[in-house]
Amino acid sequence: MKKHNFLGKLTKEERVSPVGSKLFPKSMIIDIPNPLAMYYSDIKNEDKPNSIVVITKMPCSLEDILRINKKLNKAKNFNVDAAKCEVKIGKTRFYGLRLKRINSYMDIDDILDFYAKEGFEFNINRKIKNGEIATIRVNKFFDVEEISKTILRSRSNKDEYYFLLENSISWKKFKEKTISVKYNISSSGYDIAKTILYNQGEINDIVRVVKPNLSLDLVKEIEAKYKQ
Repeated sequence: MKKHNFLGKLTKEERVSPVGSKLFPKSMIIDIPNPLAMYYSDIKNEDKPNSIVVITKMPCSLEDILRINKKLNKAKNFNVDAAKCEVKIGKTRFYGLRLKRINSYMDIDDILDFYAKEGFEFNINRKIKNGEIATIRVNKFFDVEEISKTILRSRSNKDEYYFLLENSISWKKFKEKTISVKYNISSSGYDIAKTILYNQGEINDIVRVVKPNLSLDLVKEIEAKYKQ
């Protein structure tokens, strides 16, 4: 199978909650739960973050984030995955740092302290309610392999697939289509995100699908519904 490592953006809507910090008590830290935790027996009882977003005062470059994160992992013996992101809550847009593969909530202060010493400034806290809806857009690399002309699969997660849309689609239309597909599909318990990938000077609109033990047949069924 042909392998690729694309730069792109993933957009999704989640219910989020605030996270406290002893070192940075006024910082704005957002906890993004795993929407499929109840379906994965190995993670549903884990007391560790799925994904954390730390809001920064100014937008940070992906290059700076990746360079500093490499230093962090080496210095602390961590395996943190970091990316640039934007978060919209209500009508307010924030810029931030998305962090995954954190071993414990107790490690968050160490990670923030490391980034702060590298020059990152964190935003003053805006109160977030538990379960507040946020739209999150993450800039990241996608390590995938080709399954067919229109379908890709993550190389790090066998339950994560992507399929190519024929035309671009707005976030509003994507949400409407996702609701329609949800009620006209043979299965449930999957998570959907809007994605774009940059490839050879072009932008490709992609849908990401994640589900425990996701089958290629279900991916093709969902793909067909999105293209109707």
